[in-house]
Amino acid sequence: MEDLRKRLLQIEERLVYLGWIKEDPKWGNLATLTQQLQDMRAAFYELSQENLTEKIGALEESLAFLEARCEEGLSPLERVRIVRSPLRFSLKDILENVYEEYTELGGVEDANIDPALVAARASISRLVKNKIVIQQVMVVGHEKGQGEEYRNGGSTKPWGNEKALRYMLVAETEGIPIHFYVFTPGAFPTEEYPGAAQQIARNLYVMTKLRVPLVAVTSEGGSGGAEAVGMGDLRLMFSHGYYSVISPEGAAAIEGKVREGTKVPKDLLENCAERLAITAEENLRLGTIDRIIPEPRLGGRRNDFSFFSQIKAEMIRATDEVVLKTKSLRAFRAYELKVEKAHGVHRGGAETPQIDVSWDLADDEIRRLLQLRSRKYREMALKGYKEHLPTGALFYRRANRILADFYYTIRYDILRRRHKQVKKVIHDVSGEGSVLIKQVTSPFVAVYDFIVSKPGSRAPRSIIGRGNGGEDQIEYGDTYTSPLANEDRTVSCPNVDKYDCKDLWVPDLYGEFCGVCETCGHHFPLEYQWYMRHLFDPDSIGEFNADLASINPLKFPGFTKKLETARQKTGRPCAMITFDARVLGMDIVVAMLYSDFRNGTVGAAEGEKFVRACELARLKKRPLLSYVHTTGGIRIHEGTLGVIQMPKCTMAVREYIDAGGLYLVVYDNNSYAGPVASFLGCSPYQFAIRSSRIGFAGPRVIRDTTGEDVPPDYHSARSALKRGYIQGIWDRRDFRRNLYKSLMTMGGNNLYYR
Repeated sequence: MEDLRKRLLQIEERLVYLGWIKEDPKWGNLATLTQQLQDMRAAFYELSQENLTEKIGALEESLAFLEARCEEGLSPLERVRIVRSPLRFSLKDILENVYEEYTELGGVEDANIDPALVAARASISRLVKNKIVIQQVMVVGHEKGQGEEYRNGGSTKPWGNEKALRYMLVAETEGIPIHFYVFTPGAFPTEEYPGAAQQIARNLYVMTKLRVPLVAVTSEGGSGGAEAVGMGDLRLMFSHGYYSVISPEGAAAIEGKVREGTKVPKDLLENCAERLAITAEENLRLGTIDRIIPEPRLGGRRNDFSFFSQIKAEMIRATDEVVLKTKSLRAFRAYELKVEKAHGVHRGGAETPQIDVSWDLADDEIRRLLQLRSRKYREMALKGYKEHLPTGALFYRRANRILADFYYTIRYDILRRRHKQVKKVIHDVSGEGSVLIKQVTSPFVAVYDFIVSKPGSRAPRSIIGRGNGGEDQIEYGDTYTSPLANEDRTVSCPNVDKYDCKDLWVPDLYGEFCGVCETCGHHFPLEYQWYMRHLFDPDSIGEFNADLASINPLKFPGFTKKLETARQKTGRPCAMITFDARVLGMDIVVAMLYSDFRNGTVGAAEGEKFVRACELARLKKRPLLSYVHTTGGIRIHEGTLGVIQMPKCTMAVREYIDAGGLYLVVYDNNSYAGPVASFLGCSPYQFAIRSSRIGFAGPRVIRDTTGEDVPPDYHSARSALKRGYIQGIWDRRDFRRNLYKSLMTMGGNNLYYR
């Protein structure tokens, strides 16, 4: 009878679970089955064991049919409910059932530093020719169950991601693979140090070049919070999981312009979940993941022990695959794996690979690992944009790239390097005898200088705002006047109550004053064209990749029309402009995000343009400036094709900086979310124009997530400076001089002008 009672409890759990998924306890014949269960419970001791067994069996059969029907028609939103169910397996379940033993690091349970993020040193075993082989790994991931009251639903705080980074570096030191598990609806949006966006950017920057195999598995992957521990040489996803640029609720609130405090309509929520392409099958089609791990019907749960055996096999196989691609004999080893897949082990089987693959990598194998990782992320989302290329343009571009690579290699890597070496030798040799030589030669040098010197001869380049031997060539307003200056009226400064600012006449404010209040220094927003005309030398801008355009890769209803409206408004195909320019005679490469095109959001086109700018700056050994006129984050209408730009662009930045480049970021107006949490926030030199706002999430998102309001200056440039996220605040009127000064004093010796 005890077994029958357990079966009834299991039936009740399954009925409640079905009602959770459908959000309707009366879906199908759930109500009828629930009533039958209650009747059986009431008559439990009145029925004979045979009769009770028969009735329970019939109820289980009916329930199994209903579960199969539900599985066949699962909607994306229902998959979201599955991964959010309290019955779903969690990271602690995986640690206890997939790995032989583990030691949690950084504190345990509620005494941990942010219990929403778990790092553990673990061992995993396989059987090879009747011999058990144990291999060591580092496990890093989100935990949203087993103590839900203090785990914050898997939403990691900045110090949780910092803990993850710390143990990633430990794994790299010890030379063991890292297994990432993503179980998060998104990062906790707090700006307190180390900062939500900034810490995610740090994690991404380090993960791009970790010298150990990385395998990432996603169950619930929400936005940038998932990317903090989501970069992998192989990216897997559970079949009932979801991976999205934003939660369906957040997308519905934005798309439907739902007022704060108002419940999002259910049909709008379902439509957004469908349009965002969040399922495992959709992400596999888009190329943002490499493989799907099949789950049991209606998703894996905590008591699915055969499923944990399958996860174990998949993780061993995935790590083997990453390692074998780096081996000299990788063709033979890959063949062995291929044979196993052909025998059905890969398709849902729980048998572990029967070969002994060492996960230790030699130096040349590590180099190959990093090359493959770089290539993997470089080739992501290439179908998420459109590029108009005339016939033969692709061939011309490749030929031009080869010639440019040859030219700049000869010019800078060979000739300039030899020149530097010769100068160094001469300097070292002459150093000790310089005083004696100077005394002997000084009379002759004085005579020579007197003969050849001319009035007005060129002065050496200075770092205080002068270039080419003269004053700054651009005077504000002489080459470009903002259209805002055409209105004959006055405006009041927002700080009038605090600083008693005078009313400002618009033609003066947006003309001579450069949009800056003379009393308090408040910066009124200016259009991006003002910067292009005043920041760089006249006629020095040469745009490239101007034909690369944003498209609607997910066929999001109505978005194609919105893109066309943005193109007509701006005359440009996407939200990023990339160009060569000069600042006081110094050549630089610029990537600019501007507000007029979809609020400066980043999608596949913007990410590709940024990566190409990094590659060009690296090739020509020029400084790279990211000027952020405005960015509203990652473009939600492109789904994970947008969010994958975070690791993709960060990879390009890392390779540029590692090659000796100088990467500068300057924020203006409003800069939020994914870009700040990746390829912008990872720069060692970040500055902000005064009165700009910088953060991970806006006030409404923070209020919805935390239930608390933030102070008015929470995202101000001043607050960002106090927290150490930026290195300085610039006045718009000094932008040009400060930029030149930074170019002259920052960065390494690999730049062409050093």
